[in-house]
Amino acid sequence: MKKINKTDKQIFKTYYDSPIGQLLLTSDGKALTGLWIEGQKYFASTIKEEPIQKDELEIFVKTKDWLDRYFAGQKPLPQELPLAPEGSDFRKAVWKILCNIHYGEVMTYGRIAKIIAEQKGLSSMSAQAVGNAVGHNPISIIIPCHRVIGTNGSLTGYAGGIEKKKKLLQLEGAKITLP
Repeated sequence: MKKINKTDKQIFKTYYDSPIGQLLLTSDGKALTGLWIEGQKYFASTIKEEPIQKDELEIFVKTKDWLDRYFAGQKPLPQELPLAPEGSDFRKAVWKILCNIHYGEVMTYGRIAKIIAEQKGLSSMSAQAVGNAVGHNPISIIIPCHRVIGTNGSLTGYAGGIEKKKKLLQLEGAKITLP
C-alpha cells in the first residue's frame, strides 16, 4: 500500500458529455482545477497525480449545472464557480482577463497584451506570450479562451480545435464574422 505524504494532493475527476464532445473535469476537492475537451492540445497537462473518479463531488455538481446552463444559451459567469487553475503568475493574470470577456464578445491577443503591459507598468507585452498563456488555459469554456481572436478577426490558436471554437462562439452569438 502506498503511503500518502501530507504534501500529496488528491485530485478528483468526472466527465461531462457536451455538444462539442466529452469534457474531463478535475478538482482538488474544493475548486475546479481543470476542464478539457477530449483530444484537445495539452489535454490534462496540469494533472500530475492519477485522479480518482468522484462524480458526486459538490464542485462537479455545480460545474455540470453551469455547463448545462451555458450550453442551453444562458450566460453563466466564470465567477460563479471556485476556480484554481495551475500556472505561472503571468498565465494566471491572462486567465483573469479572460474571465472578464463577456458572453458573446471577443477580445484580441494584442488587446490582452496591452492590458497586461499596463498592469505591469511596461511599455509593451508580447501578444505571442499572451497566446501561449491562452493556449495553456487548463479550464476551457469556463475561463473563456475561445473568446480570444487574432487582430484581423481570425479564429487562431484554439487548443480544442477551430471547429469547436466556432461552435462555442456561434452558441454565444458572438458579434464577429465567422469564416
